[in-house]
Amino acid sequence: MSFTRRHVLTTIAAAALLGTSAMAQAADTVRIGLPTKTYWPTTIAETAVKQKLFEKEGITAELTIYRGGAETFEAMAAGAADVILDATSLAAAGRKKGVMSKVVANAAMGYYGWQLMVLAKSTAGVKDLNTKKVAITSAGSGSDLLALWTIQDKKIDFTRVPVGGGGLVPNLLAGNVDAAVVYSPLSFQISKSGEAKTILDYSKEVPPNLAAGWIVLDKYAQEKPALVQKTLNALYGALMFMRDNKDVTVKLIAELYEIPAEIAALEYENTILKLETDGSMSGTKIPEEVQLALDMAKAGGMKDLAPAAEVISTQFKPVPTKP
Repeated sequence: MSFTRRHVLTTIAAAALLGTSAMAQAADTVRIGLPTKTYWPTTIAETAVKQKLFEKEGITAELTIYRGGAETFEAMAAGAADVILDATSLAAAGRKKGVMSKVVANAAMGYYGWQLMVLAKSTAGVKDLNTKKVAITSAGSGSDLLALWTIQDKKIDFTRVPVGGGGLVPNLLAGNVDAAVVYSPLSFQISKSGEAKTILDYSKEVPPNLAAGWIVLDKYAQEKPALVQKTLNALYGALMFMRDNKDVTVKLIAELYEIPAEIAALEYENTILKLETDGSMSGTKIPEEVQLALDMAKAGGMKDLAPAAEVISTQFKPVPTKP
């Protein structure tokens, strides 16, 4: 079952002042798709909500949390989400299947906090996972991409078991799988607690590439460019606020994900501070960085991907909203 959480930021007061109709209000609503709950894109979007940054841009935002990156991309393809955070390789794969979308803002140049983990008592190394079971969130997700990369890079083979974002840690700790590809801050939490340990740190092992970005359908960008721009402004405004306000951000992370403050602080230092603050897709190195992400996906087994040039949009550049 998919865990979904929605936030609606109302603009009733502004609408009353401007005489805006209900239909016009709906037109200024953006549906943001997030790949899983305990993950940095959710922290960014939640911060934008709490700091009323969407409201300051004059729009309404609805957040929906999915079970993984693939499900999030499918939601956008089906018209259930307007702006999503996802792996750039999914946009390339989607274009070959008729889902015409592009990366409109750079979010992360690496897999910060992502780790391949086993139980603390396990003696298994990466090579020992050959023929074993490894948990991922869902097929086609970022965790699946990293699992496929591991198979290719380490020349082993194992069964990838999709369990959803909320199922990674429970299934690992219950012994239902032999290992799991875990994202932060969950990876920091179970490492700190002594329940699990890291046998492969993807933030160090995987070469830098444009791993994740904010993605929209071509048609949506063409029809509602102002709404896309305002959404990106609010999201990058949230990121800048988080970077400038450590204590507030650590408290929010701890409360959102029900984790100790010390784990939330690790997430802040090792993930939040490493995210891309500019967001622009116009940099001279962007095509190369996107291509590196696609090459990694191909090395992991993904096939029939559109070239980097076809998934890059330079139409937008975030102008961070100030609280």
